[in-house]
Amino acid sequence: MGFQENQKYSREKVNEKNSLLAEFEGVVSGHRDGHGFVIRDDGQADIYLPSNEMRAVLHKDRVKARIVRLDRKGRPEGRVTEIVERADSPIIGRLLQESGVWLVAPEDKRYGQDVLIPKGATGSAKPGQVVVVQLTEPPALYGQPVGRVKEVLGEIDDPGMEIEIAVRKYGVPHEFSDAALAQARALPDHVRGPDHKHRVDLRDVPLVTIDGEDARDFDDAVYCEPAKVGKGKGWRLLVAIADVSHYVETGSPIDVDAYDRATSVYFPRRVIPMLPEKLSNGLCSLNPGVERLCMVCDMLVNAKGEVHAYQFYPAVMFSHARMTYTEVAAILQNTRGPEAAARKGLVPYLLNLHDVYRALLTARGERGAVDFETTETQIVCDESGRIEKIIPRTRNDAHKLIEEAMLAANVCSADFINQGKHTGLFRVHEGPTPEKQEILRNYLKAMGVSQTIGDNPKPADFQQIALATKDRPEAQQIHTMLLRSMQQAIYTPINSGHFGLAFEAYTHFTSPIRRYPDLLVHRVIKAILARKRYELPTLPTPGEAHAKLSKRLASRVKPPVAGEPVKKPSADTLAWQAAGLHCSANERRADEASRDVEAWLKCKYMREHLGEEFSGVVTSVTSFGLFVTLDAMYVEGLVHITELGGEYFRFDEARQELRGERTGIRYALGSRVQVQVSRVDLDGRRIDFRLVSGNDDLLLRAMRDKTGVPGTPDDGASASRAGKTRRGRDAKAQTRHDGSQQQQPAPETKSASRKATGKKPQRGGARSTASQSRKSRR
Repeated sequence: MGFQENQKYSREKVNEKNSLLAEFEGVVSGHRDGHGFVIRDDGQADIYLPSNEMRAVLHKDRVKARIVRLDRKGRPEGRVTEIVERADSPIIGRLLQESGVWLVAPEDKRYGQDVLIPKGATGSAKPGQVVVVQLTEPPALYGQPVGRVKEVLGEIDDPGMEIEIAVRKYGVPHEFSDAALAQARALPDHVRGPDHKHRVDLRDVPLVTIDGEDARDFDDAVYCEPAKVGKGKGWRLLVAIADVSHYVETGSPIDVDAYDRATSVYFPRRVIPMLPEKLSNGLCSLNPGVERLCMVCDMLVNAKGEVHAYQFYPAVMFSHARMTYTEVAAILQNTRGPEAAARKGLVPYLLNLHDVYRALLTARGERGAVDFETTETQIVCDESGRIEKIIPRTRNDAHKLIEEAMLAANVCSADFINQGKHTGLFRVHEGPTPEKQEILRNYLKAMGVSQTIGDNPKPADFQQIALATKDRPEAQQIHTMLLRSMQQAIYTPINSGHFGLAFEAYTHFTSPIRRYPDLLVHRVIKAILARKRYELPTLPTPGEAHAKLSKRLASRVKPPVAGEPVKKPSADTLAWQAAGLHCSANERRADEASRDVEAWLKCKYMREHLGEEFSGVVTSVTSFGLFVTLDAMYVEGLVHITELGGEYFRFDEARQELRGERTGIRYALGSRVQVQVSRVDLDGRRIDFRLVSGNDDLLLRAMRDKTGVPGTPDDGASASRAGKTRRGRDAKAQTRHDGSQQQQPAPETKSASRKATGKKPQRGGARSTASQSRKSRR
């Protein structure tokens, strides 16, 4: 967040008289250096606020501001003219006592000021503990904010403290209402006889669930058999999804709480579910050996991987096995192995699933859907929640098989809603904006990639570039840039297709235990089957996250064509739009909270490695430095530009590189470097590296390019040795230094299909949890 996202702000526009005189309303986004920004409601640009303007306001306050000048960096500098509304969200921080004065240092450095706590307002909190503070007096130009301790979370090193902080910091609902819990307790423990009424009996069909080793709730089951499709061969594919809508009635206490959460939130070793446990792990979980109610997408798929026909119906099922990805992959690789012997009766159906998967994969290639090869990581924790190691997460055919089956069911649900002419929530992913297209074209050109994209790119264009560059050394970085050029997917009743998956219509049907939009889709499908219309209930007022996303999306709306009548959306459409915005915003809230916890854990992990050296690769380049991901640990940190040597480095946005003006040395995406862990700021979630070696080849190559004469070993080596000596002396001093630079979040690089299917990450006790840091792109 901040001005970095709006670097193309028009200088001429700022200098217009009207722009300088007009007042703009927006929300303050504080920064840890005491400066801040006003995030304007109209989305045109962020207004920079110098430190003196930040004294009377806090992060998240709603203000009116006026642009008064451009600062020396070209940013529109503003002045707060009115505080419209004070943020009422609590502040989390550590209680300190200094010279007899109690204060709380906010954990979120964007607040920029400590909060004074009167003697009688500390409650039972002790110095050093993490507390939640409610403000009683706002800040003023010459006075700090004042508050009272509302809740004591515990000691900073308590197991799970990072999660307790995150859920409060991001406002994640983590306690169900009494009414919802009471309603959940009143639900039956098993499927009852009357529940079978008007349902297809699938209890004899060998449906199975396939999930991660430590999954606890199972909301999808699959079955496949050969079938004749038209005049050719094909398959009948059944995707059975837990019928959450049977138990969660519209407007009920459980429904209100589920809507408020909108999604389950996954942390290492803990999940905050959207539904009470009796539903998420019990009645609505397709556990093996018990009857469960489900909604079924029954499809006929031809040899080309095209869905020839489909139907939806409610059913009752009996899961014949709970299988894992690892187990299924082993069976598919060796049908005579021990895994296959243990599941002898199910092997033919698994082979059928593998056959239909390969056909669906062929269709995917024909569509030109985007599927980049990126590295996802998995955090392995011990019983206390401490990271033991971070490892790459491998995907096998079992993962991909389930993904393709879920994609097919999601597409059918979108088509069913369209055909039924009913309003619903689609999962929409639009193509890259013109600005991002231009940045990508410049980057590809600078990298010497012969393929490029046009003014109206198709998903196949991106996939073609990915395939053409997959064997290049910098393939990972090129694919990351391709992903960064795309927009985030959202929920909306206005269908405009899914760019990444190359679908004309797409929605989410397969995860109603974990996603509220899926629950709404189930209700709409049921309404169409009953020849009725589903009416949204009166929903709670959207919160701050909704407002921020609404502002962002408003900037995407194309202005009306002159002369054409402007169609006003109906009340029904507006209600669905509000629901879509709410679900999209809370999805991002969950992602941010998960990333925050992951960053905390990584910082605690790296504190044990201060001063150690590691090899790594440059994964992001900015005007202020390099972000380097370590080879052995998959942890990212910042090498600030001041650590690159005693010369001026110029940032080349097109090439995504920093280049030294004197030596010509370049640091670009994919450059290999050797770094030392120099600083770890747990509160700021920042890890700083310093460059210690590994630039000898870069320097020699740069001198050769600059002079046209092959550099001698002494030329580069002596310079490198001098740099190493200077940096080595500084490193010892800097490991004791608390200051650090701002760290950008890691790029989101999860593939479109894995995000879109909604398959859950692994979780549980002392087990592994899939990284959430790349979750939001699709």
